[in-house]
Amino acid sequence: MSYRLPALLFSAILIAASFALIFTKGLNFGIDFAGGSVIEIEQPEGVQEEDVREVMSSLDLGEVGVNAARGTGVEGVEVIVIRFATQQAEEGMDQDTAQQQANDRVRAALNEAFSGVNVRSSAAVGPKVSGELLRSGLMALGVALLLMMAYISVRFQWKYALGAVAALFHDVIITMGMFALTQFEFNLSTIAALLTIVGYSMNDTVIVFDRVREEARKYKKMEADKVINLAVNQTMSRTLLTSGTTLLALLSIYLFGGTVLSGMSFALIFGIVIGTYSSVFVASAVLLLLGLEQGEKQRKEVEGFQGV
Repeated sequence: MSYRLPALLFSAILIAASFALIFTKGLNFGIDFAGGSVIEIEQPEGVQEEDVREVMSSLDLGEVGVNAARGTGVEGVEVIVIRFATQQAEEGMDQDTAQQQANDRVRAALNEAFSGVNVRSSAAVGPKVSGELLRSGLMALGVALLLMMAYISVRFQWKYALGAVAALFHDVIITMGMFALTQFEFNLSTIAALLTIVGYSMNDTVIVFDRVREEARKYKKMEADKVINLAVNQTMSRTLLTSGTTLLALLSIYLFGGTVLSGMSFALIFGIVIGTYSSVFVASAVLLLLGLEQGEKQRKEVEGFQGV
C-alpha cells in the first residue's frame, strides 16, 4: 500500500488516455456492430493480398479491407480475410438481399480470378441489427457492474463495493482503450471477453477482500495499510498462480486460434493482467482511502451476515 498513490496516478493516466483514444481514434467495430460482410478464404497458392485487393476494387463495393492471417487448426492454413461495408439497397430491395447479392458477387469474382476458392466462412449483418447488438452489449456490461456492486454491498460493506466497482470500471475502460490503440476488431466476442474479465477480476477482488476482512477482525489495533498488506501478501501466490495458468491457455488460443479468436483472446490476456493489477493497487487502495473499519463493528457485520 506504500505504492498506492503512484499506482492510482498511473491508473488515472491510463484511464484518461483510454477515454482520449476511444473518442478520437475510435474503436474498430466489427460487422457485429458496424454492419457489413466478412468473407474468409483459404489463400490460393501463389496469390498475395494485392491480387485479391485488385479483384475487389473492380466490384465497386466501397471501402474494402483485405488482410492475410493464419487460419484455425493444426494444419496452419494461411487465409485471407475480406471485409466490406453494408451495401446500399436499390429501390424495392431489402437490405439483407442487397448484402447477400454483394457476397455472391465477391465469391463469383474470386472463383473466376483464381480458378476456384475455398471459402472458410462468410457472415453478413445489417446496420439495424448491428446497432441493436451494440446497445445490448453495452447494456450487458452496465448491468453486470451494477449487480456486482449490489452483491459486494451485501456480502461486505459499501466501502468494499466502491473499491470493487472502481477496479472493474478501471479494467473495462483501459481494455477498451487498448482496443482503440491497437485497432483490434471490437465485436460481440470482445463484449463476451469484457464480461469474462469483469467476472474474473471480481473473483480475484472478493478473495483479497475476504482476507482483508478476516485480518481486520484479528488485528484491531494494527494500522489499516499494514492489515491490507498482510491480506494481499497472503493471497498473492494464489493470485499469481491462477493468473499465470490462465494466461498460458489464453496465449495458446491467441497464437494458434486464428483470426476468429484473436480479438477475444487478446482482450482476455490484457484484461487478466490489468485485472490482477487492479485487485491489488486499485480496489484495495480505494478501500484504504475510504477507511477500513476494524474491531467490534466489523465482527458484528460478519456474524450478522453468517446468521442470514
